[in-house]
Amino acid sequence: METFTYVPAKNVEEACSLLARYGEDAKILSGGQSLVNMMKQRLISPPVIIDIKGISDLSYIRFTDSDGLRIGGLATHRSVEKSDIIIDKFPMLAQMEYLLASVAVRNWGTVGGNLCSADPASDLAPTLIALGAEVTLTSVESTRTLPLEDFFVDSFETVIKPDEILTEIHVPDAVAGGGIYTKFAHRETDLAVVSIATYLTFDRSGQDLCKDIRIVTGSVDPVPTRAKRAEQMISRQKIDTAVIEKAAAIASEDISPTSDLNGTEAFKREIARVLVKRTVEEAAARARKVSK
Repeated sequence: METFTYVPAKNVEEACSLLARYGEDAKILSGGQSLVNMMKQRLISPPVIIDIKGISDLSYIRFTDSDGLRIGGLATHRSVEKSDIIIDKFPMLAQMEYLLASVAVRNWGTVGGNLCSADPASDLAPTLIALGAEVTLTSVESTRTLPLEDFFVDSFETVIKPDEILTEIHVPDAVAGGGIYTKFAHRETDLAVVSIATYLTFDRSGQDLCKDIRIVTGSVDPVPTRAKRAEQMISRQKIDTAVIEKAAAIASEDISPTSDLNGTEAFKREIARVLVKRTVEEAAARARKVSK
């Protein structure tokens, strides 16, 4: 790695001030799981590293019935995986974390750092988007909040400005729905070749009608993407095999996979079709249990 200036920040205000001072010359170090590897591979050589790992105010998991779930940007993957409130209220999020890399990585890597790296193969981003999450970005002069699905621009690129820090993830209260994240990978904790996160709710008519659904694909487009045509196929419909299969076929058509060492385009489309079908079925089964 090239030489660089290392500057630890004591709090959010100091970190934002340092970012404002150094601008695009600076990179944030939180867990370092992505940044350090990219520096080792000489993909990036930032002149300044601002270490925010010691800002304890950003390491939290909080939940209230009125506000939902709030996760600090420096909360570790392991803390999310083991959180009793997340296991109880947002089980798909805890279950997803179990599939994310190794225990060592989950112990050190942070949720904010993962999202800001904008890796198309992220396990976290599709899951949070399916849950309707939003993120808070903080700078010296302002704080803004936006839906997570609008945060990503391209592979490894987000809307975050050089003087901003991702300080919080907010997930609305879990309604009576069911969700699941799954992925196809060569090994369980490897990066996904194809991943799907689905969250579904039923209306209260008792007719098994879908009230709302989010289906999010990962690894098959430059950014995690909602399968909106497939969602429209299922929304307000009775959940049955025919509807699910049509939606899965549509989702498979709408993705943009490329052929590489992990498989051909056709192979990835077929995997996506199978995973969408599987996750919608499982999300519906979980939603039925919750709504009883």
